[in-house]
Amino acid sequence: MRLSTLTLQQNPVTAMLRQQATLSRTQNEIATGRRVAQPSDDPSAAARIEGLERTLSASGQFATNANLVTNRLSLEEQTLADAGNVLQRVRELTIQANSGALDPASRQMIGAELRQRRDEMVDLANRKDASGGYLFAGTSTATQPFARSALGVAYSGDSLTRSVQVGPSQRVLDGHSGAEVFMNIVAGNGTFTTAAAPGNQGSGSIDTGAVVDPASWVAGSYSLQFPTAGTYSVRDAGGAEVVAGAFTPGQAIEFLGARVTVKGAPAAGDSFAINRAGNEDIFATLDRLITTVESPGTGVAPAAQRSTAFAGLLQQLDQGLDHLLTVRAEVGARLSALDSATSARESFELEVNASLAQVRDLDYAEAIGRMNTQMVALQAAQQSYTRVAQLTLFDYL
Repeated sequence: MRLSTLTLQQNPVTAMLRQQATLSRTQNEIATGRRVAQPSDDPSAAARIEGLERTLSASGQFATNANLVTNRLSLEEQTLADAGNVLQRVRELTIQANSGALDPASRQMIGAELRQRRDEMVDLANRKDASGGYLFAGTSTATQPFARSALGVAYSGDSLTRSVQVGPSQRVLDGHSGAEVFMNIVAGNGTFTTAAAPGNQGSGSIDTGAVVDPASWVAGSYSLQFPTAGTYSVRDAGGAEVVAGAFTPGQAIEFLGARVTVKGAPAAGDSFAINRAGNEDIFATLDRLITTVESPGTGVAPAAQRSTAFAGLLQQLDQGLDHLLTVRAEVGARLSALDSATSARESFELEVNASLAQVRDLDYAEAIGRMNTQMVALQAAQQSYTRVAQLTLFDYL
């Protein structure tokens, strides 16, 4: 078999180039730390790597979503705490204003602070998040939710809340609407409200009452009337008498499972309204409180009117405080769910990264050993070629 000089030259060069390419690939693997740099290196591994990286990318987006929701809920929780502090201060001022020792000028001073507290509450309800969106506008985050008008404070947001995905199968609401937080506070004792008629002349005042026998209670509007100073009559909305009897100051009056107590001495013709409880917004409660505190009337009858009003207002403030605590509890539960989701996501990412490392990352010990072997083989090929390339026919003559 004859071998041409060209063949003797080309074959070793081709082999050396192939070994250089293999060595270069190994060196690139060591430099990047990646075993698979392109799909052709290992098609099945490349496909698995792409799937794992896509999973990590989605998990990263879930982490971003969770951080945004956490920041928003944390700010809401702080705002609710601030609103609770405002209501607590308002409650203290209400108790102070309910003192019979205060003159109209002193009540006016309390009223001035109450106005400041009311404006502070409006500011809290219009608080923005870190991105400039309103916290309590529902999904209409670009619209200021609360504004004062001649009729009180009006709500301009919606009643919706955004559900944000923070995991493959987990979503968390990112807040509460202003209607849910500030506007829908149950009135009175939750079943009915009490109020004195504007024209009462006696010193009688009524408490907020309670339902002691829910099975006997018939929801509706009733009127507690005093035909004489020593008798009472409870009538329904149609004027039919429900119960009547002799009146004793401070003694409970019961009808249809409800109980109310009137203190003082109602005059003949005085009456008190007992109406079905609805909802009242916090701002309306504050407006009523300011009006009551700043009422200029003096004497027995105006004092009794204020006493009845203050009792109802204190109960309404307590309803507002309880409501804010309930909403704060919901926010806390959502923050706890986000913490759990974060822990689960971090554990999941550790497992995915471990799987990704097994498929994609390089075994440095094996790669360095392989590179050394390849370098030795290349050097040997180069040395052999150097000697073979110098041989000619004249060497054998």
